[in-house]
Amino acid sequence: MNPEKLIYMLCLLMLTLLPSGVFAEPLTGSQILSQVDKNMEPGDLAMYRKIINIEPDGKKKEFVLWYLRKDKDKIVTLFVSPASEEGRATLRLGDNMWLYIPNVGKPIRITSLQSVVGGVFNNADIMRLDYEVEYDVTSLEEDQGQYLLNLKAKTGTVAYDRLKMWVLKKEVVPSRIECYAATGMLIKTLYFKDTKDIGDGVVRPAVMETDSPLYKGYKSIMISADLKKTGFSDEVFTLNYLSRVKDLR
Repeated sequence: MNPEKLIYMLCLLMLTLLPSGVFAEPLTGSQILSQVDKNMEPGDLAMYRKIINIEPDGKKKEFVLWYLRKDKDKIVTLFVSPASEEGRATLRLGDNMWLYIPNVGKPIRITSLQSVVGGVFNNADIMRLDYEVEYDVTSLEEDQGQYLLNLKAKTGTVAYDRLKMWVLKKEVVPSRIECYAATGMLIKTLYFKDTKDIGDGVVRPAVMETDSPLYKGYKSIMISADLKKTGFSDEVFTLNYLSRVKDLR
């Protein structure tokens, strides 16, 4: 056989033995962020979230919420416990948020920086939109074997002006996010832990913890479980339906 042809055939054989993706184009920051969103909240879904607020003296207060999501900008949460909060519900449509309290007339407008549960998590953390909806990727780096995305808010209505997001390469989910104000001040840090199947084959961090230099000694934990992919109608995500959300459970 012609030596040149033999070398050519050997090269082809070597290429077939290489792992798939070796010559694939590297992911852009925007592609990574989009995949993070898909992995964290894959489409329309319902799941339960337990929020635990821990005070400096060790005192704890717990809440259980039923969380519903549709599209990228419709979110409803229903308070399941404690009994004193049962029946309360929140609605987020884009940048707008409301709180429904049984026996208190119409829903009340709330803001992203307020918190319906107290503690370190605010309403934007509890009813978070996809990151790519609210943020642009300004740079992509590598740090400690992870992707490091630097994100800038698209508008002034977003809870945090900038985010630094560390992303696990294999799972493409966050491991840590630092949240900053426009002044450059660190507002809080989010830690993502216990990556596992939380329901319906969705593998993502089941636990998110947060602390803040603004709330020294305080800590909040959010645990997600029993995720189910759903198909609730648009009517469920309206102000008029908030009083009836409990009937869907």
